[in-house]
Amino acid sequence: MIVDIPDTTTSKVSKQLNQMREAGGVVALTRVLTLVILASEENAEPAIAAANLASREHPCRIIVLATGDAAGDTRLDAQIRVGGDAGASEVIVLRASGELAEQNESMVAALLLPDAPIVAWWADEIPEDVSRTPIGRIAHRRITDTARASRPLEALHTVARSYHDGDSDLAWTRITGWRIQLASILDTMDPEHVTGATVEAAPELPSSALLAAWLQLALGVPVTLTRHTVDRGLSAVRLHTPDGDVVLSRPVGDIASLHLQDAPVQRVPLPHRTLEDCLSEEMRRLDADEVFGEVLTRGLPETDLRACVEQSAI
Repeated sequence: MIVDIPDTTTSKVSKQLNQMREAGGVVALTRVLTLVILASEENAEPAIAAANLASREHPCRIIVLATGDAAGDTRLDAQIRVGGDAGASEVIVLRASGELAEQNESMVAALLLPDAPIVAWWADEIPEDVSRTPIGRIAHRRITDTARASRPLEALHTVARSYHDGDSDLAWTRITGWRIQLASILDTMDPEHVTGATVEAAPELPSSALLAAWLQLALGVPVTLTRHTVDRGLSAVRLHTPDGDVVLSRPVGDIASLHLQDAPVQRVPLPHRTLEDCLSEEMRRLDADEVFGEVLTRGLPETDLRACVEQSAI
């Protein structure tokens, strides 16, 4: 069910939602959190679609702040989606323009679930310091996506400089599978034999920078970023040893090849992660991701990204 409420206020939206719940039996007590999505008008629907799929694992109330024209007339149009149009959630879309276009706490205060954690997701534009924004101050978790920025690596460093516990980025979540496989490989060998590593990926990819920083922080060896001809993301990681390279390679598809010395090539599953996969993983935890914080604030500044940036201009 979709109900449009043109030219309204958040208090009226809250009353309408309560009336719909009473009439249709929609129960909010099973909602485990409030997800606030901050998005541009053109990116609101893809973000809602991903959040709806993620809500199957994390039933929640989704509040979407879709910013419109700040120079236009001051107006708030709302839409409520429940049932089959909202997955396992309640979706409230707020389209604001004029003086209401600024994303602030007052826009969502009346719609937050009582005594429930708040997760904020910036689906496109990333503020200089998400934790100091009006929505960031009230959120338990703050999710960004530097891959969507016009200059992803610069955006990643901006996130690093302003990092606070509770911050996360989908560029980190996208490499969960790579980190699991590499950790498993390192468990079977002596990490002290690794003299260096190479990460092959598309240029200006924040996930590759984070993976290189993670490896450098974990192994204490130089890590090189190189551009691969397949611009779909990460394609390979090479661990250099005196006996030769150990290579985890996934140039195409969702199956990777693991090349070990004196052993047959192994096939391991390493699927490309969808937006809803990453969002669902981020919503599983409300505490700080300490490993991400260490990689972002300690590992990333020590990682040489110049070659990756220079090659991205080719």
